[in-house]
Amino acid sequence: MVKWFVAFLGYYFFRFPGALFGFFIGSLIDQFNKNSSSPFQSWVSTSSKSKTFQLNLLALSATVIKADGKIKTEELQFVRNFFISNYGTQQASIIFETFNEQIKNEVQNIQKLAKIFVENSPYETRLQVLYFLFGVAKADGSVSQSELSKIDQIASALGIRISDFESIKAMFFEDSDSAYKILEISPNVSDSEVKKAYREMAKKYHPDKLQSKDPALIKGAQEKFQEVQKAYETIQNERGL
Repeated sequence: MVKWFVAFLGYYFFRFPGALFGFFIGSLIDQFNKNSSSPFQSWVSTSSKSKTFQLNLLALSATVIKADGKIKTEELQFVRNFFISNYGTQQASIIFETFNEQIKNEVQNIQKLAKIFVENSPYETRLQVLYFLFGVAKADGSVSQSELSKIDQIASALGIRISDFESIKAMFFEDSDSAYKILEISPNVSDSEVKKAYREMAKKYHPDKLQSKDPALIKGAQEKFQEVQKAYETIQNERGL
């Protein structure tokens, strides 16, 4: 218990008066830590949840990478760079080491992995997971049909709405209607409907909606928000708005 440890330190440095004072302070700390909302308890909980999130994100990445039966260097490097740039070399190494030991050689259960996200993450976070997985698949230059099917399966397990799936998918597939698909509208809508759709999508995909301090999620949210802005600008230029 903390109180005995602090009492010992007090005695070591200040003898008997220090021991009494240390015991008193330590008792307060022990009492405070019994409260589940204490900073220490919250830090432990947050740290554990963060590691679980990262491991499961890595596991989902593996299912996408292996979807077409080819382990491509570009996709592996994309995931590694993603973790290093967002969590730092040391943390990324810890996560990859744990992943290699516990997960890498196992067949991933998508329903089980997705359930963890569904039960512990808001919808906006799950949208970011979907966006990241498309990035993994596109790392080698294109998204194969088998990768797309696997991502579709994951999206369904994550409870992603079809309209949101098609919107994020359009950010990685360029065609004449991509900008409209990103804004979740058809090319024949009116100018006012385009503006309305942009306002709604900008609000939905704004980084502030994420309510997360995770650097990877924040970065992804910013990129996705920029895709919405770019789609709107493309339509504006086409229509002369």
